[in-house]
Amino acid sequence: MNTQRKPDWLKVKLSKGQSLSYTKNIIAQFSLNTVCDEANCPNKIECFGKKTATFMILGSNCTRNCRFCNVTCGRPETVDAGEPENVAKAVATLGLKYVVVTSVTRDDLDDGGSEHFAQVIGKIKEVSPQTSVEVLIPDFKGNVEALKTVGDAAPAVISHNVETVPRLYNEVCPQSDYRTSLEVIKNIKLLYPSIMSKTGIMVGLGETKEDMIQVFRDLREVGCEILTIGQYLAPSKEHHAVIEYIHPDVFEEYKNIAYEMGFTFVKSGPLVRSSYHADEALKS
Repeated sequence: MNTQRKPDWLKVKLSKGQSLSYTKNIIAQFSLNTVCDEANCPNKIECFGKKTATFMILGSNCTRNCRFCNVTCGRPETVDAGEPENVAKAVATLGLKYVVVTSVTRDDLDDGGSEHFAQVIGKIKEVSPQTSVEVLIPDFKGNVEALKTVGDAAPAVISHNVETVPRLYNEVCPQSDYRTSLEVIKNIKLLYPSIMSKTGIMVGLGETKEDMIQVFRDLREVGCEILTIGQYLAPSKEHHAVIEYIHPDVFEEYKNIAYEMGFTFVKSGPLVRSSYHADEALKS
């Protein structure tokens, strides 16, 4: 276990202003969840301050208990039929031109919640037709029909995180499968060539440079286009320990390697998260 103090490059600058409380109030007004809050994202203050957030649908309780994640594992809530409209209203109220929607994993639902994702995408497009929608989806247990339900709603980007290198899956996310995640990313491009495919991976969990490069290769083989790489930060002592704080120079090296392999957009840095400055990928 890494008992070192966090290095300077992981210190988050605090920001103030009316937008921070405004964003929080809008989220509360429409009774929505955000992964920013539930996952205790280090960039929450910055993003809320810029009047943006990553909406988390299908409740706040996850059916999986990954050892890296701060989202609560518990009995899943009843799906809120009004949530798609409320998300769309919040997006419009905040004036978002780009929005990321994710969810807890809902293994209890036959379709994994894919129809609900589609409804959210549809409502956002109806209310804010100029807004680009990115969805960060679970693996749906590899269910291709569930993926089609989401893809048919035509988001601009479909993201699914591989999270870590395959060697560490049993330790970090034992209820998930690396090969299943690769198949999800592969099927995004096979079924929907015009939709951008994206994934994210954490570092500092005990992976090696060779592990990372192999994951990059695997991702490019299945057509993944957008990649995010960020430092893992343990939410508590009960979660998987931080094995190493990765230096910013290594993040830069990983970014360069990934670009050389053909990724179209790479965001790599200690505080990078899947949804951080997500709109930049479509601007590049």
